[in-house]
Amino acid sequence: MMILSGDPPRSRVLTLILVVIILALAATPFLFPGAKALNVAAKICVFAALVASYDLLLGYTGSVSFAHTMFYGIGSYAIAITLYGMGPNWAAVATGIVVGLPLAALLALAIGLFSLRVAAIFFAMITLAVASAFQVLASQLSWLTGGEDGRSFQLPELLRPGTVLISKNLFGFEINGRILTFYLVFAVSALMILALLRVVNSPFGRVLQAIRENRFRAEALGFRTVFHLTYANCLAALVAAGAGILNALWLRYAGPDTSLSFSIMLDILLMVVIGGMGTIYGAIIGATIFILAQNYLQSLMGVASKAASEAGLPLLPGLLHPDRWLLWLGLLFIASVYFFPSGVVGRLRHGGGKNAASSH
Repeated sequence: MMILSGDPPRSRVLTLILVVIILALAATPFLFPGAKALNVAAKICVFAALVASYDLLLGYTGSVSFAHTMFYGIGSYAIAITLYGMGPNWAAVATGIVVGLPLAALLALAIGLFSLRVAAIFFAMITLAVASAFQVLASQLSWLTGGEDGRSFQLPELLRPGTVLISKNLFGFEINGRILTFYLVFAVSALMILALLRVVNSPFGRVLQAIRENRFRAEALGFRTVFHLTYANCLAALVAAGAGILNALWLRYAGPDTSLSFSIMLDILLMVVIGGMGTIYGAIIGATIFILAQNYLQSLMGVASKAASEAGLPLLPGLLHPDRWLLWLGLLFIASVYFFPSGVVGRLRHGGGKNAASSH
């Protein structure tokens, strides 16, 4: 269990769910042919890492930040601008990574040192103000970011859909640059989640939980709470920027709607709540449930509405009309919070018997 940092799921049901999700994601290019399934799987990978990084703040320190999409956007724009300006080569990818990750960490450090010394609400207000200013700045600097249109770019030749690595005649399926890009997203997201799992199970992670439970008591015990909170903010920003880089590489585009929109922040919060706060595993489950519902609920409702109409059932065809998918998504979220107040992972762990431990 060293790869899980000594923190296995500790519930057979939870372990089974996680194994199914990971295997399904890994086998998506072969089990679910088509562009939509691959896009959904890649989005789940990216958002699982992004949500896990946000849960490091919200779930383990109790800090509410509204700047997480800003760090996500910094990673996206860094890779987009370098690939757009320097051309589709690996030097541009390396430059985007070298610029984007430190920039996100430095900005997180400045925000943390400036606002984490006082009340938590002040930190939330500062992050909201900075994120809003950054979004306006990205829209105004059209010469650099492309403004509202964003930046489209090409990937290095190895990652392009037209690059065939393994011919279909050899194994019965084709491995091209697009599938290689997916596995790059999958592998890097998995590594970031495992790194966060190691962080929260380290002595540093235990101190974060102590600060969350009682900051004054942690300070009385001699812990430098501002240092720990700022360090956690920087780590979360690094992973968020990494997720932004992966998202931009997958979409071959970075823009306000895909990288900086406040709706992304709301989606992250919903995924954290669904999966469970204070648990890295919850990020995987929360992202999977939410993104699958976001992409397939409308289609499922269309099938259900048609079946109800053919069966002659009253009211149901209208209630299940695909245009009402947002209503049902909201109802599903409310139901999940009601029945799983500690999140899916928290419920599974606490319901897993006397050996179930508190969520991590």
